[in-house]
Amino acid sequence: MKKVISILLVVCAFCFFSFNAEKDTVTLIGVKVKAPFEMPEIFIPNFKNCKKLTITDFGAVQGDKNKNSEAIAQAIDKANKMGGGIVVIPKGEWITGKVHFKSNVNLHLEKGAVLLFSENPNDYLPAVKSTWEGYECLNYSPLIYAYQCKNVAITGEGELKAKMDVWTEWFKRPKAHMESLKRLYYLASYEKPMEERLMVNDTAHLRPQFIQFNRCQNILMDGVSITNSPFWTIHPFLSKDVVLRNLKVYAHGHNNDGVDPEMAQNVLIENCVFDQGDDAIAIKSGCGQNAWRLNTPSKNIVIRNCTVKNGHQLVAIGSELSGGIENVFIDKCNVVDGAKLNHLLYIKTNERRGGFVNNIYVSNVASGKIDLGILGIETDVLYQWRDLVPTIERRLTPIKNVYLENVNAANVKFTARILGQKELPVENIFLKNVKAETITDKKYITENVLNFSDKE
Repeated sequence: MKKVISILLVVCAFCFFSFNAEKDTVTLIGVKVKAPFEMPEIFIPNFKNCKKLTITDFGAVQGDKNKNSEAIAQAIDKANKMGGGIVVIPKGEWITGKVHFKSNVNLHLEKGAVLLFSENPNDYLPAVKSTWEGYECLNYSPLIYAYQCKNVAITGEGELKAKMDVWTEWFKRPKAHMESLKRLYYLASYEKPMEERLMVNDTAHLRPQFIQFNRCQNILMDGVSITNSPFWTIHPFLSKDVVLRNLKVYAHGHNNDGVDPEMAQNVLIENCVFDQGDDAIAIKSGCGQNAWRLNTPSKNIVIRNCTVKNGHQLVAIGSELSGGIENVFIDKCNVVDGAKLNHLLYIKTNERRGGFVNNIYVSNVASGKIDLGILGIETDVLYQWRDLVPTIERRLTPIKNVYLENVNAANVKFTARILGQKELPVENIFLKNVKAETITDKKYITENVLNFSDKE
């Protein structure tokens, strides 16, 4: 009897350790980041002990979109069931439809690999929970989509590329599109259920994000190039512990921001190159009722050692910021001479946002010519929404504690333009050693600002 029990214990122990060895293949690595505020350690996945799953072993064939889409999905599913795996895109061009992540998966693109995403909107159906400019809705799936996942990564020296034939047509904003935006605004403002916010129809044409991490944790992107995008390029939404490093992002279409952390926390963006048709990095936190209810600010975001070749701003904050934005540190970044740029830092909001902006730091940044100025803060930015829909609930945005130090630019119109509101002035703006070679308008343009300081 004792012998039988001993054998059973050995078998059980073997099964236990075998199970855990298989399931515990992804580990977490802590990334410590220095910042002028208390910055939590960021935990990202480590796949070094994980098995590689090449998509050709699952039936992928160059030139066959359907087979490639199915092969990637099968490889992701297997990696997930193994407790962790690396889905490998080998050298060559591989056309595909949508890619949906599961937890514990690293999508790895080998050098010379191009994962080319179809331009057919039907390839991104059925609709998924996504967003459009701060409002949650059901829309076309992002080209790469992760929902409620943990431990996900996109790595390698390959390229993610979007075919743009149809999306370029969708850049236009005809009346039917604008009517759909109005409908979403009202649905979101009155907190109608998600199933009523279905924006997939013949008129909305709300383009999907290229990459969206939606309600995810422990995210890594490292090394890949990203070319073209229907809408925002990289969108960590309601996600925590995000590291984006060594990326080359090029997208010159409408709304083609490089990275849009939205209600995202503990984020590091480093050693990236941005060449954008819109903002290089735009930090957001939703619009209106939904964001107020979620009460999840974007915070603890560090951007360092990045280069901007083109973009509306190096970093924009807002205008979708109803959930609040705090603790942002931009350090040792460079805007190349000849870049198309409006501001280095641009904070924008309006009477409908009702969020907050607090503790924004910029240091050791150099730029060539800037079309407008180094720092812009505006509190009445509504774009097309001004005449499109009325203000349903008016809430102003307090903006305070903005610090710029050791920032240099070539030609500018102004060093800083700050347009606060009389009933809620902007507070505590500190500039130290912030210089431009040539100023063509006024050095400072300020309205409704309390405690503005400039020191050499």
